[in-house]
Amino acid sequence: MSSNDRPDDRVPSVFRFATELVAWVATPWALAPHSVALAVLSVVVLIGLPTVFATPGDKRNVLVAVPGYVTIALVVLQLVAAVAASWAAWPTAAAVAVSVLAAVSAVLELPRWRWLTSR
Repeated sequence: MSSNDRPDDRVPSVFRFATELVAWVATPWALAPHSVALAVLSVVVLIGLPTVFATPGDKRNVLVAVPGYVTIALVVLQLVAAVAASWAAWPTAAAVAVSVLAAVSAVLELPRWRWLTSR
């Protein structure tokens, strides 16, 4: 595989999306008791930033092109938000499951992240 060939990420994308869904639910859940405005803002940030900013070649439709490290940072933001918010808002068993999901997702993302750093 050359540096221009995007790695096959069908399996990693399932784990990435599952972790994103958790972040989208857990983060406002954790923030709402403190501030409804922050809860709403968290969803706007977690969904909006990756929708607007993308690395060319990584997504079909790129609204605002950014280097690969920005895309990696956005994924890491989702992973951290999912884990931190699940620990803050949910029972320990759920938070442990989310932590494992995020760790597996991060490991599966490594080939894509290597590719993105070359962009």
